[in-house]
Amino acid sequence: MEKYEWRYHIKFHMLTLRMLGLWPRGEETYKPGLYMMHSATALTVFLLGHIFFQVVNIYFIRTNLEAVTGTVYVLVIDMLVVFKVYCVITNMGMLKQLLRTLDTDMFQPKNTVQMGAIEISTWFWKVIYKTLFSLCILPNMFWAIYPLLDTTSTEQKRLPFLAWYPFDTTKSPMYELTYIYQISSIVYITAIHINIDALVAALNVFNGSQFDILCDNLRNLHKLGENILKNFIGCVKHHKEILSFADKSNRFLNWILFVQFFVFAFCIGITLFQLTLVIPMSNEFFSLLSYGVAITMQIFMYCWFGNEIEVKSSNIPYAAFECQWTDFSEKIKRKLLFFTLVSQKPVRFSAINLFYLNLDTFLRILKTSYSYFALLHQVNS
Repeated sequence: MEKYEWRYHIKFHMLTLRMLGLWPRGEETYKPGLYMMHSATALTVFLLGHIFFQVVNIYFIRTNLEAVTGTVYVLVIDMLVVFKVYCVITNMGMLKQLLRTLDTDMFQPKNTVQMGAIEISTWFWKVIYKTLFSLCILPNMFWAIYPLLDTTSTEQKRLPFLAWYPFDTTKSPMYELTYIYQISSIVYITAIHINIDALVAALNVFNGSQFDILCDNLRNLHKLGENILKNFIGCVKHHKEILSFADKSNRFLNWILFVQFFVFAFCIGITLFQLTLVIPMSNEFFSLLSYGVAITMQIFMYCWFGNEIEVKSSNIPYAAFECQWTDFSEKIKRKLLFFTLVSQKPVRFSAINLFYLNLDTFLRILKTSYSYFALLHQVNS
C-alpha cells in the first residue's frame, strides 16, 4: 500500500496556524528571525492588546454586575487562548515529534479495512470541526453587526466590546478604527482557538485510529505471515509506541484540559445568566446563544474523542482473543495471555489526574455550569 499521509487531514490547520504566527515552517521550532517577529507582533497587537484594554475597563465598571459579566464571559475565553498559545509554543518540538512518529512504518495502515476505519474516524472529526467552525462564526458576525443595526448603539457610538482606550472612541475616525481593531482581534483569537482545538482533536483521532490498526492486526495475527511469533512481537512493539504517543499527547494536553474545562464551565454559566438579562429573540440574544452553543461544542469535541481513545483501547484484549489462538504454540499462547492481561487497562486522557477526558466529564461540566448560573441569578435577584 502507498504511504498514508496523516498530515493531509490537518494541512489546512497547520497552514492557518502558521499565518497566525503559531506554526514555524517545516520541522523547526521558534528561532530568532522574521517569523518570530511576525508572531510576537500579531500576538501582542491582536491578542494581548485586546485583552489589556478590556481588563482595564473592568475597573471602571466594577460596580455594575451586568456590565462586568457582559465583559468577563468573553474576556475569560480570550485569556484561555493566551494560555493555549503558551502551551503550543513551549511544546512545539513535541507536537512536531508526534507528527513525525505518525509517518513511521509502524503507524501505517496495512490493508483496506484499517484504511476504512481511519476514514470513518477522520470523517466524523471533520463533521465536528465544521460544525464548531460554523458555530464560532455566528457570534463573531453578531458582535460585528449588532452595534451597527441597533439604533441606540449607533447613536452612542457603541463598540462590539466594552473596553477602555486612551483616546475618545466616540469621534471619527477613532471610532471606526477601534471598531475594525476589535473585530480583527476577535477574528484572530477565534481562529487560534478553533484551529488549536481542531489540531488537538485530530491528534486524538489519530491516536484512536492506531488502536483500530492494532486491533485489526491482532485479530488477523495468523494471517499476517507464517512467523506468528514475529508478527506478535511487532504488535507488542506497536502497542508500546501507541502508549508512548498517548502519553506525550496527554502531557501536552494536561494543563490545557484542566484550565479549559473550568473556564468553559464558568463561561457557560455566565452566558446562561446573560441570556436572562437580554430581550428574548433579539440580536443580542442570538449572539449569546450561539456563543454558548459554540463553547459547549468545543468541550464536547474534546470529551468525545478522548472517550473514543478509551473505548478503542479497551478493545485490545477482545481483539487478541478473536484471533485463532488455539492453533498457536504454548509459548505464543503464554505471551498472548500476558499481553492480554497487561492491555486490559484502557488508555484514559486526564487533566493532571483530576478528571478524565470522557462523556461523563462532559455531563459534569454542564452540571457545574448550571450551578454557576444559579449562583449568579440568585446574587442578581
